[in-house]
Amino acid sequence: MNKVHPAAAEAVHDIADGSSLAVGGFGLSGVPNVVIGALHARGSTGLSVVSNNCGVDGAGLGILLAAGRISRVTGSYVGENKEFARQYLSGELEVELVPQGTLAERLRAGGAGVPAFYTPAGVGTQVADGGLPWRYAADGSVAVASPAKETRTFVGRSHVLELGITTDFALVRAWRGDAHGNLVFRRAAANFNPLAAMAGRVTIAEVEELVEPGDLAPDEVHLPGVFVQRVVPLTPEQATDKRIEKRTVRR
Repeated sequence: MNKVHPAAAEAVHDIADGSSLAVGGFGLSGVPNVVIGALHARGSTGLSVVSNNCGVDGAGLGILLAAGRISRVTGSYVGENKEFARQYLSGELEVELVPQGTLAERLRAGGAGVPAFYTPAGVGTQVADGGLPWRYAADGSVAVASPAKETRTFVGRSHVLELGITTDFALVRAWRGDAHGNLVFRRAAANFNPLAAMAGRVTIAEVEELVEPGDLAPDEVHLPGVFVQRVVPLTPEQATDKRIEKRTVRR
């Protein structure tokens, strides 16, 4: 029942080349930076990543991206990551862009054992009809495009079939957690972290505050420990090291 790994390097020791990862975070909020740093130090490459976005230049998944360790990204937002855009448009990186709500549900469905579901999101667009560029060629042409998806009509409305997502590993960050892997997320960090954690066959959670089993009331737990295999407690310095995406100050 004790899932604590004192060192992040120990927790990521078996993430091999070519592994698939579901990674939590929403913008710069709730990003498992310490575990990502340990994975970067390990040197794993050819990684297939599922995440809302792929970090920013020089932080989060952006570190792995800049090092050429990521071969494919499934996400909903390129954001302001210039290296992400450059690799995608130059054909170095395969990218599957998914509507944000659909991506969240695909992760949740995979974690819940649901293989597929129908949604109206994307009907009448290339999301359903196919043709979205997944990978570009060096000359700018489309080398790999998304396939068409099955559509059906329910109650007079068209829906597209989307597949649930499961991955080899999941990397998440929680506000509080215990040695059994029960986790609590805070504010925007709760957007994708619980869903990514559900989707991973082996989930590694870095926690800002590690508490004793029983200290978390059952009704405040956002993710039960059954979904978490490894817990990495952060130091106070690591827990408070948080970037601000857009700093706005009064004149």
